[in-house]
Amino acid sequence: MNGRGSDGVQIMSASEIHRTLVRLAHEIVEKRPELDRLAFVGIRRRGVPLATRLAGKIQEIEGQAPRVGILDIQLYRDDLSLVARQPVVNATEIPFPVTDLDVVLVDDVLFTGRTARAALNALFDHGRPARVELLVLVDRGHRELPIEAQYVGRRIPTSRDELVEVRLREIDGEERVLRLPGGAGS
Repeated sequence: MNGRGSDGVQIMSASEIHRTLVRLAHEIVEKRPELDRLAFVGIRRRGVPLATRLAGKIQEIEGQAPRVGILDIQLYRDDLSLVARQPVVNATEIPFPVTDLDVVLVDDVLFTGRTARAALNALFDHGRPARVELLVLVDRGHRELPIEAQYVGRRIPTSRDELVEVRLREIDGEERVLRLPGGAGS
């Protein structure tokens, strides 16, 4: 259901987000059946609830959930001076060794690829995973780096100056994905 409101065009509803996460969980289980070697690492902010939800869905499917960690990339960004004078740094919480695990980095939107690059740098400061894959709810194109997600909820063509905003109940109190005019996203 697409709707237009004062805050843009809705491109995914709460039920579409839910169905997409169920599909992605099944894709992951098919590709990575060894759940004891699998870990999700959510990129702070909206990647964290997505990683937690995916782990819960895999728990429902397989009776076992992958590990879940939280990665803060603020100090790894190459646009740090453009983000804020004093970036807010939150804790990275990866309560397990990542060495030799299959790690799926989880984020809400893939745009230029710079957030994913920063996440890789931050992750490798915690060990050397056997494999790293990227999962995003929305891939909007316009890459500036050779970064590709192995798991994509939805590909949404956008113009470079549009913004795709994912709103999740855990952070925003509502659940939907919007395409907004103007601005720039990451």
